[in-house]
Amino acid sequence: MRFYSTNNPQTSVTAEQALFHSMPADKGLYMPTPLPQLGADFFENIADQSLAEIGFAVSKALFGDEISKADLEELTHRAFPFDTPVVEVEPGKIGVLELFHGPSLAFKDVGARYMAGLMSYYSKRSDKEVNILVATSGDTGGAVAMGFHNVPGVRVSILYPSGRVSDLQEKQLTTLGGNVQAFEVDGTFDDCQAIVKQAFVDDELNAHLSLSSANSINIFRLIPQGFYYVRAYGQVRKYGKPVVFSTPSGNFGNLSAGAMIQQMGLPVEHFVAATNLNHVVPTYLETGNYLPKPSIATISNAMDVGSPSNFVRLKHLYGDDYDRFKANVSGYFYDDEQTRAGMKRIHELYDYVACPHTAIGIVGLQAYLRASEKDVVGVTLATAHPSKFKPLVEDVLEMPVDVPERLAILANRTKQSIPIPAQYEAFKESLLQTVA
Repeated sequence: MRFYSTNNPQTSVTAEQALFHSMPADKGLYMPTPLPQLGADFFENIADQSLAEIGFAVSKALFGDEISKADLEELTHRAFPFDTPVVEVEPGKIGVLELFHGPSLAFKDVGARYMAGLMSYYSKRSDKEVNILVATSGDTGGAVAMGFHNVPGVRVSILYPSGRVSDLQEKQLTTLGGNVQAFEVDGTFDDCQAIVKQAFVDDELNAHLSLSSANSINIFRLIPQGFYYVRAYGQVRKYGKPVVFSTPSGNFGNLSAGAMIQQMGLPVEHFVAATNLNHVVPTYLETGNYLPKPSIATISNAMDVGSPSNFVRLKHLYGDDYDRFKANVSGYFYDDEQTRAGMKRIHELYDYVACPHTAIGIVGLQAYLRASEKDVVGVTLATAHPSKFKPLVEDVLEMPVDVPERLAILANRTKQSIPIPAQYEAFKESLLQTVA
C-alpha cells in the first residue's frame, strides 16, 4: 500500500512515511492507493465478528505482507478491547451505533488507539522521539491523550480552543501529564487547526523535531474508523435491506472513512452528513459552491468546524465529481434550538439519551428517511457518551445523567495547560521550550 498527495498524485510514500509525517510538503493530504477490494463473501460472514476481528481482516487486506499476520492481530486486539454495538431504537428501521465504549467515551478512541499501536510497532525500528501535534474541538484531544499516554518514544501536544470544550472534555486532555501537554488557545478550533498545519510545513521546526499528527489529517486516524462501519453493517444486514449511515460531521474525517470503506466494497446505500450551523458541506451539496467560513460556536462543539480539512479527501473519493458526491451523500444541518428539540424528541420516542452530536445525526437520518421514502435500515453514529455533556443533557432532558467511573474520576483532577494566543509563532516558541 502506497499513499499519494491530494495536491500531487505523482507523490508516493510508504505507510510508515504517511503515518509519521502526516501531511505532504505540498500541503495536500495523503490517500491510500490502491484501495483493496474486500469482496462480497467477506461481508456475508461478519455478523458475529468483533470490532477487533474486523479490524484485523481489513488491516490485512490493506497492508498485505508489509506487517506480519501475528503483529497485525496483536495490534488490533490490543487497540480494540471494547465493542461498537448497534442499539436498535426502531428495530429494522433505525439503529444507533454506539462508538463511546472506549476509554475516553468517544468514537475517536478507535482511531487514536490504532494509531498508537501502529506508531509503537514502527518506532521499535528507531530510537527517535516522535512529537504528536493535535488540534481538538472536543473529543479528539481526550482520545489521543488517553491513547498515547505513556507510550514510549512519543510526546503529545494538544491544542484546544479556550472556553469551547466541555468541562469533562477539558479535564480529559489537561490532567494526564507525563508525555501529554495541552495548549489552551485564545481562539477557535480553526485557529488551532491552522497552527498545527503550519507546524508541519515549517522547515526550521521540522529540523528540530520529528512531527506527526493524530488529527484526521493523518490518514491512519481515518482508516480504522472504517472498521466500525463494517461492524455496524454486520449487525443490521439480517434485515436484508439497504443500509444508510448518518454521520455527525465536523472535520469530515468520519464520513471520509465511511466513503473509503464503501469503495473497498462495503454495501452502503447512502450517507447523511449531519451538521450544526457550521454547514459548509450541506450547503455545497445544495448549491455546488464550497465556501469555508469562520466557525460558529454551538452546543455541539465537536462539530464547530468552518473549514473542514477532509472535504478534499471526499472530493477525491468521489472523483472530484459533484454529481457523484451528491448521489452518495445528503446534507442536513440544525441550529441549537433544533438540536435541543431533537434531544427531547429522541428521548420521548425511543427512551434513548443522546449527546447533542448524536441527536443531530438521528434527526438528520429521520429527515432523510422521510424525504427518500426508501425501505432501508438507517444507522446513526453515536459519537460520544451523553455524560461528556452532562450539564447540557440534564438541562434539556430535565433528568440526571450518570457519569461512568473512568470519566467521573477526572472531575477533581487539576487542569494543567499552557495558555497561548492564536498565533503560530507563540505556539512554536512554547513547544520548543517544553521539549527542550
